[in-house]
Amino acid sequence: VLPACLLLALLLLAPALSAEHERGLIINLEAGELCLQSVQCKSGCCHRANGLSLARCAPKAAEFQECSPKSIYGVYYKCPCERGLTCDADKSIVGSITNSNFGVCVDPQDSSRR
Repeated sequence: VLPACLLLALLLLAPALSAEHERGLIINLEAGELCLQSVQCKSGCCHRANGLSLARCAPKAAEFQECSPKSIYGVYYKCPCERGLTCDADKSIVGSITNSNFGVCVDPQDSSRR
């Protein structure tokens, strides 16, 4: 009896779960929507202004903007760089732990500005 009930529950929940993903309640969140992890955001950046603020999806940092290197935490004080740019920052373990390793997005192909 239990497996049949479980199967029925899964069949009833499947359309609801797929509808959530389409509407962006859990993943594919737009800029400005509340998030818990960067993987939820279309941009790939779940950003918080300070330790007391709520995290929201934000666009990735453009060239010459402040950035954070990619992190395992999933929430950033400064978003990582857009594709093709690198974050020229202190990549020490202390900076990673204290979340203070901010830098500036630069184009690694542009050697004249370095």
